[in-house]
Amino acid sequence: MAISREPILKRCRYLGISPMVMGVSKESKKNPNANARRKVSEYGTQLKEKQKLKFIYGVLEKPFRHYFELAEKMEGKAGDNLITICETRLDNVVYRMGYALTRREARQLVSHRHFTVNGKRVNIPSYRIKVGDVIALHEKSRSSAKFKDVLEQTSGRIVPLWLESDKDNFSAKVVRLPETQDLDYETQTHLIVELYSK
Repeated sequence: MAISREPILKRCRYLGISPMVMGVSKESKKNPNANARRKVSEYGTQLKEKQKLKFIYGVLEKPFRHYFELAEKMEGKAGDNLITICETRLDNVVYRMGYALTRREARQLVSHRHFTVNGKRVNIPSYRIKVGDVIALHEKSRSSAKFKDVLEQTSGRIVPLWLESDKDNFSAKVVRLPETQDLDYETQTHLIVELYSK
């Protein structure tokens, strides 16, 4: 598995996204001229939008391209479908539930078999969640000091409307598929569609 070792704050500044989207509370230094040094071409703008989405969800080029191909085959707009696919990854759902500080941490926790989907342990971060699925912290992990600490730190995080959280049972149910308006960052998915359509 490939690992990105690029500094998160530096990458966030380049892509023009808030570090809060990545689960990092530290704000990056403001440099208003950072992205205004030269005129960016149409292709450059489209590429940057694709890189932004890949970076946020921690997805490499090959699986991201596969997600786009799936999004094109689904009903509706390809761009909106792409967001839905990325948001329904198990590692992202764990992050959205508040059981991990970042998506990178969520990916590691899922790989270490700390979570179940409909009562069965799943250790694949890219596992796609469906409507009606119940994602829960495994019983053996519930008494862990690690998760108690994480839950304290994420207590103020707002759980998205497409998830029905049950803090008492350390679980959440997917009540509907996520949509573009549920996101906590701005995106222009039509640019990604244009890029891949060339």
